[in-house]
Parts: sequence; structure tokens; C-alpha cells
Amino acid sequence: MIYGIGTDICDVRRIRATLERNGDRFAEKVLGPTELATWRQRGERWPERGVRYLATRFSAKEAFSKAVGMGIRMPMTWRSCEIINLPSGQPTIVLHGALKAWFEQRQLSAHVTVTDESDYAASFVVVEKP
Repeated sequence: MIYGIGTDICDVRRIRATLERNGDRFAEKVLGPTELATWRQRGERWPERGVRYLATRFSAKEAFSKAVGMGIRMPMTWRSCEIINLPSGQPTIVLHGALKAWFEQRQLSAHVTVTDESDYAASFVVVEKP
């Protein structure tokens, strides 16, 4: 049974401008530890790829927060929700702390997809309940 659906589109140019204005602070606020390491690695080799990575993660977290129906408020925080790629490349949601406990208590599962193209990043999340 579908518990919730969330979608989000993010302007990559806005993320780029925020990074230019605030440096790494924005990424450190939004990304969890695993995502942050990937962002830094990608950004070192190709800065634009790092910007797009950050935009897709921002978008996916917004979509997830909509799908669970709480927005960005406790227990949903930017860093308690990570979007990690499996070895196959498929993105998956990894939760931490109070958000993980809240999610597991309700026996929910989530599916996420992300995409980016030039100026936009988009995400779609479906949360299911057995």
C-alpha cells in the first residue's frame, strides 16, 4: 500500500550560487557523512559534477520529506536522510537516528529515483507500507 508520494525539482543554478556564496557550509548542512565524502570526491575531479550531485541529493531529500508527510522538521533532518548509490548505481535511502526509528516503527519502505539535466535536478520518492 502506498503511504506517500513525493516529487521535487531543483534549479542547479540556485545550488551553484549558494555554494559560491557560502562555500562548503551549505553542503555540510544538507549532506550526511557518506554523501559529503562522495560530493567532495566528485567535485575535486569535476566541479560541475559535484554541484549536480548536491542538487540531486537536495531534491531527493525534499521529495522524501513530502512522501512521509512531515517536511523538514523533526525527526526529519537533512543529515538524517542520505541518498546513497548501490553498487549497481541505483539510488537508495539510508536513514539515521530518530528518523530511522520513526520510519522502522511504521514498517515503511522507500523507493527513490533522481535525475539531472543541465539546469535542473529532479527526484521522485514512493513510500510504501505493508
